[in-house]
Amino acid sequence: MGMPTKYSDANIDMLKRFTRFFWAGALQTFISGFIFSSGCTQSTASKPVQGSKGKPTVVVSKPIVMPIVEWDAFVGRLEPIESVQVRSRVSGYLASTDFEEGQLVGRGDLIAVIDQRSFLSEVSRSRANLAEAEAQLLQTESQVVQAEAEATRSTIHRDLAKKQLERNSILVKQKATALQDFEIDEADFQQSEADVLVSNSRVKSSQSAVLAAQASVRIAKANLELAELNLTYTEIRAPIDGRISYRYATEGNFISGGSNDSTLLTTIVSLDPIYCYFDTDEQTYLKYMQFSQDGNGGKIHEVRNPVYLALANEPNGFPHHGYLDFIDNRMDEKTGTIRVRAILPNDQQALTPGLFARVRLPGSPKYDAILVPDKAIGTDQAEKFVLTVDANEKIVRKGVTLGPMSHGLRIVRSGLTSEDRVVLSGQQRARPGMEVVTNPEMVVAGEEDLPDDYEPIEEDKLLSPKRMKAGNVSIPATDLKSQIRRTDEIVPELKARQPE
Repeated sequence: MGMPTKYSDANIDMLKRFTRFFWAGALQTFISGFIFSSGCTQSTASKPVQGSKGKPTVVVSKPIVMPIVEWDAFVGRLEPIESVQVRSRVSGYLASTDFEEGQLVGRGDLIAVIDQRSFLSEVSRSRANLAEAEAQLLQTESQVVQAEAEATRSTIHRDLAKKQLERNSILVKQKATALQDFEIDEADFQQSEADVLVSNSRVKSSQSAVLAAQASVRIAKANLELAELNLTYTEIRAPIDGRISYRYATEGNFISGGSNDSTLLTTIVSLDPIYCYFDTDEQTYLKYMQFSQDGNGGKIHEVRNPVYLALANEPNGFPHHGYLDFIDNRMDEKTGTIRVRAILPNDQQALTPGLFARVRLPGSPKYDAILVPDKAIGTDQAEKFVLTVDANEKIVRKGVTLGPMSHGLRIVRSGLTSEDRVVLSGQQRARPGMEVVTNPEMVVAGEEDLPDDYEPIEEDKLLSPKRMKAGNVSIPATDLKSQIRRTDEIVPELKARQPE
């Protein structure tokens, strides 16, 4: 088959497209090579200046040695010292609620009122019963007087009959009187003795009636006191100072009171001072125990070390200061932690129960710590190390044990001395045993939000929260007596509140 002498139009178009793609690819390859060569040249030019004999240059500095206190970090939650679920002590229909939701209330402030009309009636009935019992007591006392008078008269009559009998017995022996008269006198004497026994029994019976009447009076007084007390319970008052929640029940609802299932009206939480609870792990607790056994911090459950606290919107500093208030008596077996509590003043109400907080607690006494920049620390699997330069200007690798950050630097617990020259930068080009050229640099410690020393809180500066002695919803007896007024004083006031 012979070769064609001329190309077809299709072959010519294909040849043009191939030629265009070929030159485009060649141009792209040329540009890429130029850029690569320029990058290599720039990278070579950007290498640090080597020493006179090709030694790498590293930046070195001695560690900072300064007195500090290590502060352990925890996450805590704020809780009120006192928290009360306000419930009624008596049952009835809710007449009114006398508080604004979310307001601050004081101890004894009126919160709600139960419909008092039935309780007023009970007070009136109890007072009437008391008056009846007192009248019955007077009647029985008069009966005692009457019985005693009858007993006296019977005694006198018996004594007279006895004397008459004794005279007649002499006359009978002398045969100066008739035997019949003697027998009559003897019967009169026996009758008078019987009358004395009856009179004495009446005295005892009337005295027993007096005792019963006195008991009835005491019962009536107790019922009156209970009715008056229930009447005062219709005025539900705040048992603590704090901030009140919203209304759980509104006017017109029937309120069940006096039991565990009583209707919840609202809640109150105290604000000043306030608790912060947090948990510490077993190792940290043992560290504190060892610290106290060494005689540096006192007994762990008694020492009142300072505590610093910040909320989530307070990233800079710890503006809230308190002290350690309580450590639980056992480790939680499930979590391996122990509960710790701090107490803080809250006179500005900046701390709200339920909020999370960042907590700082002193974890060491004041001591001279070795600090280096965190960038000087290297990691080799599980080991932390730093590169140092010895007197022969050679690199020496040293394993270190690290602590927390302080003043913007890393605490080195062991492995370094204050005279070591630590490599701060250039570690990638330095190897152990390699000679280097050193470039000294001064490391400066930064500002710290927490103090570098502390003292336990003095006894006279401790906070003393007022706790209720009678339970969460009870008022101490001294306060109850001041709130229970006489019925004569409160009944007119309560009646004035009732609708016509």
